[in-house]
Amino acid sequence: MLGIIIGVATVISMLAIGTGARTSVESTINSLGTNMLFVSPGSVTQGGVRSGAYGRSTLTADDVGAMAKECPSVLAAVPMTSNGAQIVYANQNWQTQVSGAGVDYPIVRNWPLAKGRFFLEDEVRSGAKVAVLGQVVVDQLFGSEDPIDRTIRVRNVPVRVVGVLTEKGDTAMGNSQDDTVLVPYTTAMKRLFHLQFLRYAMVSARSKDLVEKAKSEISALMRQRHRIGPGEEDDVSIRTQAEFAQTAAASARIFTMLLGGIASVSLLVGGIGIMNIMLVSVTERIREIGIRMALGARSQDILLQFLVESMMLSLLGGTLGIMLGYGISKGAARFSEWPLMVSTESVVIAFGFSAVVGVFFGLYPAFKASRLDPIEALRHE
Repeated sequence: MLGIIIGVATVISMLAIGTGARTSVESTINSLGTNMLFVSPGSVTQGGVRSGAYGRSTLTADDVGAMAKECPSVLAAVPMTSNGAQIVYANQNWQTQVSGAGVDYPIVRNWPLAKGRFFLEDEVRSGAKVAVLGQVVVDQLFGSEDPIDRTIRVRNVPVRVVGVLTEKGDTAMGNSQDDTVLVPYTTAMKRLFHLQFLRYAMVSARSKDLVEKAKSEISALMRQRHRIGPGEEDDVSIRTQAEFAQTAAASARIFTMLLGGIASVSLLVGGIGIMNIMLVSVTERIREIGIRMALGARSQDILLQFLVESMMLSLLGGTLGIMLGYGISKGAARFSEWPLMVSTESVVIAFGFSAVVGVFFGLYPAFKASRLDPIEALRHE
């Protein structure tokens, strides 16, 4: 029965953790923005050299501006660059990610401000020393103090805080999206990191149905602007939210298959255990079987009796397994901060599995009991 308990508990926790993880990943991917595409310089192979995304420096702010103007399916496009930096305010300091962005960043990321304002167009053009902070940075540097119009130092460059973003939560990798400082991309490239090219661009399509079309338009535009000939590979990589979701779903499927394998082995071991228990029970109750047959019980009555006993034994293990699986799922949800997703469907499936295991592995002992000779059974000591 221990095998049944472990097998059913694994089925319950497998479905609960898998569903919770999928819900969490989908929520995180959706939190990145609406109908998002990520454009990064470099592709898987270029000129026979494998480099991958970010493998080349070809993406410029003019390229991103052209995406917004010349691609009909694109709602907004934002030049982006980022790097780690230490932020200092008064006697407090904090190491975080500093990202250079354009004015449409809140639109593309669907990320409103909690207070203050975002960069203005002329601030981006002039490379103004202004910043918008994530909530984690505010908590670490300012505590309960209002950060608006305060001056922080980013790599020893004084920067005035003009806004604070609302809380966004963690990414699928567990990193806090709120642990960030945003500055105009021109400020980041010229004053902070001294870069010539963008690290990547964020693009928002006009609707979910136009994401793939926007991807094609951007690819064609970049080939034209970068003078890439027919037969040559793109020099940018474009990934959509759906592709990120597919990658996450593939990981979840592998995880589910692994847990499914553990559940199958546990149920098999549990079933064999129940069969052995029932065989011992039949051996110890041969005389009882003989008496029942002498009183008129038919072979199918004996068969049904032992099948029911086997199934009840399995269902008892299944009930305990469901309780254990719920406890494991609750612990996993608390540890991982995923939502607890124990569904009625998973309980029914686990209960059904345990019943099937009970019937399947109880069939041989029940058949053996039903085929006993009544006279030999009555003579059994």
